[in-house]
Amino acid sequence: MISGESDFQTELKPHEQIDILKNNGRKIIQNKERFMFGIDAYLLAGFSEIRKGDIVVEFGTGTGIIPILLADSPAKKIHALEVQPESVSMARRSVELNELSEKIQIHEGNLKNASQIFSQSFCNTVISNPPYIKTTQGKLNPSESKNIARHEILCTLEDVISSAEKILKSHGRFFMIHRSERLDEIFILMEKHSFKIKRLQFVFPFIEKPPVMILVEARKNANNGVKVLEPLIMYDSKGIYSKQIEAIYKKFTR
Repeated sequence: MISGESDFQTELKPHEQIDILKNNGRKIIQNKERFMFGIDAYLLAGFSEIRKGDIVVEFGTGTGIIPILLADSPAKKIHALEVQPESVSMARRSVELNELSEKIQIHEGNLKNASQIFSQSFCNTVISNPPYIKTTQGKLNPSESKNIARHEILCTLEDVISSAEKILKSHGRFFMIHRSERLDEIFILMEKHSFKIKRLQFVFPFIEKPPVMILVEARKNANNGVKVLEPLIMYDSKGIYSKQIEAIYKKFTR
């Protein structure tokens, strides 16, 4: 995920650090006291298929990891939306640090208001790594920023899907990673908001363990027909990434 810290000079706030992305060379500012990105960001970026000229919107960008990973994609513009001001600040400074301001724009706001922040039918592609845990489930963390990133405190799964439907053009594509245990709910809500799921990939920690996450591609106003991809196995053994994961990292090699 991260290959080490950088010696680059930029304005850092308390507890912030600059990390170098593995195989990529680009830099990202993170705060070790707040939520830091994980492997799911790479999984989602690797799963998302960006086409030439796409206008992309990402919901819940955190410190901007997915737009930075996708900076070399053929997208025309990547807009990233984040609700937490401290994360917005880090994301914007990371974009500037990597000289990506022409390609990536960071917006502050709640994804529930995406259609006001952007507009109806604004983009071709939406990407989201939303909070996975319902507010009635899971143990809360002492860190409020981590709770907002992990729990449906400021938005629900339906908010994410409904907002994606509003800002996508007809036949636009929506890429999301979520917990596999909520797949039934995902299908119901996608259907409710004019989406058809087109691709699914289950993510397993080890080959002998049950899946923990699911990668989803849905399309607005599309026909029926789902393609289930081969299982994605994260580890060959404890601490050793599988060849599939290494291949995902290599997709972002510069």
